[in-house]
Amino acid sequence: MFARFLSVAAVAAFAAFGAHADEADGSQFALKFDTNRTRAEVAAEAATVAQTRSIEPAGSRVVTYKSTADRAAVRAQAAEAVRTGQIPSGEFSAM
Repeated sequence: MFARFLSVAAVAAFAAFGAHADEADGSQFALKFDTNRTRAEVAAEAATVAQTRSIEPAGSRVVTYKSTADRAAVRAQAAEAVRTGQIPSGEFSAM
């Protein structure tokens, strides 16, 4: 009984494998283009696109800010804010 089941399973596996067989090189996915442009025209267009393209990703530039505030004044304001409880100080424990 088990041998018969195993032989049926083997035949089914071989049949399924044969149904999926195809060319090994994948040529059915090859794209075909019909163009009238020359290689020189395409190369010239590619060169102009490369010259106008930026190597810097959009939005990655850091904006610099020049402060006119005095360091001592900022420290004094921060100390005053901690003293009056406007900003927390020390470690925070959520538990």
